[in-house]
Amino acid sequence: MPLKMDQKDRRLMLGGGVLFVALIVAAAFFSGNGTKEEIPSTYSTASGGAKAAYMLLADAGFQVARWEKPLKELPHGTGDTLILANPAQAPTREDKDRLKKFVSAGGRVIATGNFAGTYLPESNSLPIALGGVTRAKAVSPSQITRAAPEITIAPDARWESLTPAYPLYADGDQTLVVKYPYGRGEVLWWASAMPLTNSGLKEPGNMEFLLACARETKGRILWDEYIHGYRETLGSAMGNSPVKWLALQLALLALAVLATFSRRSGPISAPAAVVRLSPLEFVETLGGLYEHADTASVAVDICYQRFRYWLTKRLGLASNTPLEELRRAVEDRFALRDERFSAVMRRCESAKNDPYLQGPEALHLVQELDEFAARMRLFTGRKEKVG
Repeated sequence: MPLKMDQKDRRLMLGGGVLFVALIVAAAFFSGNGTKEEIPSTYSTASGGAKAAYMLLADAGFQVARWEKPLKELPHGTGDTLILANPAQAPTREDKDRLKKFVSAGGRVIATGNFAGTYLPESNSLPIALGGVTRAKAVSPSQITRAAPEITIAPDARWESLTPAYPLYADGDQTLVVKYPYGRGEVLWWASAMPLTNSGLKEPGNMEFLLACARETKGRILWDEYIHGYRETLGSAMGNSPVKWLALQLALLALAVLATFSRRSGPISAPAAVVRLSPLEFVETLGGLYEHADTASVAVDICYQRFRYWLTKRLGLASNTPLEELRRAVEDRFALRDERFSAVMRRCESAKNDPYLQGPEALHLVQELDEFAARMRLFTGRKEKVG
């Protein structure tokens, strides 16, 4: 049945379509600058951007360039430094393997933020809920700490101290900047990107710190913009910019027009009966979903948060009680002196941020939590262990 529209409605539809196309073209033209995005991008002039740091490195004589390709296309030359400033998404396995080869061959990586740890060959970063701006002091002698004895940083993570990484800066007992060798290369990890942002660069010690970190570069400095959504091709750039959402709105508008017309003109049918799954079917469905999505870390996080909730509730402690204080309380209350307890709890905290956690290891962690819960009788009416 043909759609009947009068002349005024047809003009209104054509006008709306032309307006949406104009918005898409304008967004595609202006989105490449990203001048006000609050991400540490070299295109951004916002307070959280990093255009000032990019220009500073260029004016200081460094061979700095933007990298807008996947990490799997990193060059094989040695001496280059790659800056990963607060990645917005997890790397692919191919990208992570290529980054390992890049560092092993003599490359350097400067990674900032807790999520950047998923890119590194070795990482032991843990998130911090509310870090706030702090003054981190040098804790080890090096060329970097000699140039900047103190830096200003707003950490969103900390580095676990029981690792072979070389600590450079810390705030109390929290290590905020580390470096470690890997193959013939080196990795530097910062607790946040604040020292290289437009607002953070002017804070005491941050400019000297950034230049000192870059001074050890023997080749180019490649600033990764691919992780911020910038691409070399127009099609890829539009796919990672607000343009795609404008196109989606246009498509939704067209579907709404078609749906309302077909609803008025189509046949009337009775609604389908609602199927209510049993609890066991729900559990099997949810488990299959996690297995299909390969997100074992989510299952570990759910079990860990449930275990920690009931444990702190039974002990009368706050939910954010540090692990060491929680271990002492467990020993006093339940007379449980098992060295595996701290190791399992620490591994569960780091596993929830590990997108490559394998199913067997996740199952082992859940079984360990269930065993400790049974020994402490946390869950009323629970008789069997997972397995």
